[in-house]
Amino acid sequence: MSRQRNDTELSLSVIAETALRIVDQEGPDGLSFRSLAAALGVSHMAVHRKVGSLDGLLDVCVDHLAYKLPAIAHDAPWAEGTERRFRGLYEVMAAHPGIVALRRGRPWVSEQILNFLVEPALAANRRAGMTPREAVDCYRRLYLFTLGAAAFVDHLNPREAQRRTRIALAGLEPTLFPELTGSVSDIVESVVDHEVYYTGLRQLIEATGRLLGDRIPAEPRGDD
Repeated sequence: MSRQRNDTELSLSVIAETALRIVDQEGPDGLSFRSLAAALGVSHMAVHRKVGSLDGLLDVCVDHLAYKLPAIAHDAPWAEGTERRFRGLYEVMAAHPGIVALRRGRPWVSEQILNFLVEPALAANRRAGMTPREAVDCYRRLYLFTLGAAAFVDHLNPREAQRRTRIALAGLEPTLFPELTGSVSDIVESVVDHEVYYTGLRQLIEATGRLLGDRIPAEPRGDD
């Protein structure tokens, strides 16, 4: 029998790591106060006292993940820094797609995600010459693209994602869907190819440069 923790041993970091492990292993539906408390070896009320609600728990998890985002130098070229910032967000979220699914349209406004992602991204956009509205719109385009790419496929189980895609395509009538049924191998390969996102991200950054003219360099410089 595992030793019971007391409240003083129950740190937010431990709660976040355990909750993320449950979601990664069992999916979004596997996370509840009771399942989390059982994994932690505490009462569900002990968890509730720490995080307050499911929204509070998700904030704790997202803030925990925020510390894994890359640090971007203040003087980094805009395109290069932007690519690294959102590539880092994608990689963190693709590693924990269940957390993205649990979000269900709820805004993430917890302190560390604002501190490590939103505020520096907006500041970098403004330093690059964007107006406040342009800076916000640019951030939103890149953020929504990144979140959608991370959540659309279960990157923790790429073979299963490919299997389901292949089964879905196999059920289509070739005379009605000649492009889809004639491109099964390419579609199945593309579904879990991270380069699809990385290329799309670079294209969005380049398009922003063209849209805003000489204020922003159009060609991102990356290390990869």
